[in-house]
Amino acid sequence: MNVIDLHCDALLKLWETKGKLRFADAKELETSKVRLQKGQVKVQCFAIFIEPYIPSDQKFQAALEQIDFFYREVLGKNPEMKHVKEWSDFDALAENEIGAMLTLEGVEAIGDDLTKLNILHELGVRSIGLTWNHANLAADGAQEPRGAGLTLFGKQIVKFNNEHQILTDVSHLCEKAFWDVMAIAKYPIASHSNARALCDHPRNLTDEQAKEMFQKGGLIHVVYNPPFTVNEGSANISDLIKHIDHFCGLGGVKQIGLGSDFDGIAQFVSELEDASKTQNLINELLKHYSEEEVRGFASENFMNNRPKQITGV
Repeated sequence: MNVIDLHCDALLKLWETKGKLRFADAKELETSKVRLQKGQVKVQCFAIFIEPYIPSDQKFQAALEQIDFFYREVLGKNPEMKHVKEWSDFDALAENEIGAMLTLEGVEAIGDDLTKLNILHELGVRSIGLTWNHANLAADGAQEPRGAGLTLFGKQIVKFNNEHQILTDVSHLCEKAFWDVMAIAKYPIASHSNARALCDHPRNLTDEQAKEMFQKGGLIHVVYNPPFTVNEGSANISDLIKHIDHFCGLGGVKQIGLGSDFDGIAQFVSELEDASKTQNLINELLKHYSEEEVRGFASENFMNNRPKQITGV
């Protein structure tokens, strides 16, 4: 069963190793091409993430360098990898092709300059999370003690996203910023978050947040990270499915998806250690849900709820 995975950090690994890893088959990459193929991942979203230690005047350059790896190493050396730059591109993928879409995890790279955001959009970024875990010029993150909402600049970014049919990713926002986004965002999404009712971590979503996402037509993509799945100890696929079940109970059966966070996590759900194991999750889901529901979780919920293509945008 084909899968759309909304989040991985392979570009960060390619950038940190200065191009020493082959995207095609590097064993260090949990989302290498061969592993995506084996796991039947039909579309993989690639996050641009800038480590906090990078000096502010070098962050945009670091973002461009990660995009360069996306174009040269991911797309340029692997003809099976096809750039997904428009929402209609999802429909045009051939049977042997894997879609690849750029996303931005935190807007630190653009400073206070929307021109830089427009450049990233032109290069293919189609989903933008305002923060990582800390505060920046747009908003406070999930682990920022202040817990403030969106700044005026942050609201400008959400409006930019609305105008350009870009997803606004709430996964790393603090609660106040989340509610500010939901008040104005046309295309909200949580690319990699679980249910806080089951695992009390600030990166997870409360029931009230999840209900608001579902009411506004947003999607929640569950993440395969044990610290966001169980309160302590190791996690297995059944633990992850409990989060899907919980979101279903809140009315989200047609608005749940998958966002592995592979190449960005240090611990792994048992039997779900890299993209090649993705069908283990699908097979387990089929024991609990109808095939139609599982196809929804795997890819069709995203396909049905993505922004509708508007010519001239």
